[in-house]
Amino acid sequence: MSGAWAFLTRKAGGPRANWLDYLTYAYLLLGVVVILVPVLWLGLNSLKSSAQLERQDLSLLPARYEQVARATVTGPEGKRIFYISDLPYWVLDWSDLPDAQKARHDLSAFLAGYEGDALYALRAHLGLLPEMTRDLVARENLPDWILRYVSMSAQARSEYDVAAIIAGLGPEDQRLLSEFLSLDPYEPSAISVQILARAPDPVTGIETLFGVSRINPTRDTTPARYVDNRSAEVVQLATATIRTERSFAPSWENYTDPLLGRAFGVNVNFATCFTNSVLVTTIATALTLLINSMAAFALAKYKFRGQVLFFVIILATLMVPPTITLVGLFKAINATGLSGSIWGVIIPGAATPTGVFLLRQYMLSIPDELIEAARMDAASEWKVYWRIILPLALPAIAALAILSVIWRWNDLILPMVAIATTKEAYTIQLCLLEFRGEHLSQEHFRLAMTMVSLVPATLVFVFLQKYITTGIANTGLK
Repeated sequence: MSGAWAFLTRKAGGPRANWLDYLTYAYLLLGVVVILVPVLWLGLNSLKSSAQLERQDLSLLPARYEQVARATVTGPEGKRIFYISDLPYWVLDWSDLPDAQKARHDLSAFLAGYEGDALYALRAHLGLLPEMTRDLVARENLPDWILRYVSMSAQARSEYDVAAIIAGLGPEDQRLLSEFLSLDPYEPSAISVQILARAPDPVTGIETLFGVSRINPTRDTTPARYVDNRSAEVVQLATATIRTERSFAPSWENYTDPLLGRAFGVNVNFATCFTNSVLVTTIATALTLLINSMAAFALAKYKFRGQVLFFVIILATLMVPPTITLVGLFKAINATGLSGSIWGVIIPGAATPTGVFLLRQYMLSIPDELIEAARMDAASEWKVYWRIILPLALPAIAALAILSVIWRWNDLILPMVAIATTKEAYTIQLCLLEFRGEHLSQEHFRLAMTMVSLVPATLVFVFLQKYITTGIANTGLK
């Protein structure tokens, strides 16, 4: 710690700091801000709830607004929008709760306190329509095809007389079955969670409770509705006069649910993806160091016909964009039977031209006299490589190891080519794609798992970064 403080308080000369010192520290501070602020922003957003992210809340900290439920119910009288106050948070967050938490609540006892439109909205919000319809079919001895009616084609539906069955039921059962089947004039009821806001009434000026979907500070007015349901009309509130209650509420389940395989709507286990990435990175890095160092040793210390040509060919591959080789790579992986296996990710990237170039340039700085002396002592070529070359080239090898870890850990293209059809072999980068689908976007999970994916590569870089500067700085020196 004292060494770090001595470095940070170092001056160009003299007891007092001059303009050059201030310029240097300003540049250092700017670099820290540019690097750390995006990561800090990502980390704080990864702790925000799904609802807060969907509202595009630009606040810095993860927080929870005081919320209220807005219900929408459709029937013969048309669409009615109203608010249901004082609902517990587990009801408001029902769609995000894991199955284990849902099972803890007695929904029948909870719904017993509601009736009318509020009951219709809550039972749909809690996902009880299918279960209540199955009970109705069993209780009234209705045909089983009713439960399959929603998924039937239009031609198949025309063969059944749904109206006759509904006509023989009571009013409440008629509504239940019509909502389940989405028959006119009924539609499934719904509940959306809104922010509970306090603001002066535009008519009376008295502070009143309103429900708003989102608050945009850049807009002068915000559309809202009365929470006490005095009117269904939308009113415009002055954004500057709106007050809300917020509490610090980090969503730690953004991290725990994917790691424990409980993420809703995601068909992969992120812990398995993490393990796969660790295996791929470790094995691929070990193979990269072995193969590249052996090739660099041969190109740096052996004299043979075509040596320069081989080196030029290796360097020429650096000019070929990786996307051009994807088709050939895909065919090679399929032909060798590596498709769907993590070995299809490990083996194709085992040798890298960058690594060969880096190690060769460093090994050129190792004196040939050491190798000749070892050979005079009857050392084999393997012993020369293992006992002399590798220890002396350790800074460059460590630098290549760090770069290889970062390459393999963050690689997306090669896993998509090799293992995209096998979810059990997914690496972290492929798993992150699973959190965003056509019909469901789990941005809160993806942000959290992105933070998890940053940890290993960051730790490797932080603790071994001195080898990068040492290895690269000495590359090519004699």
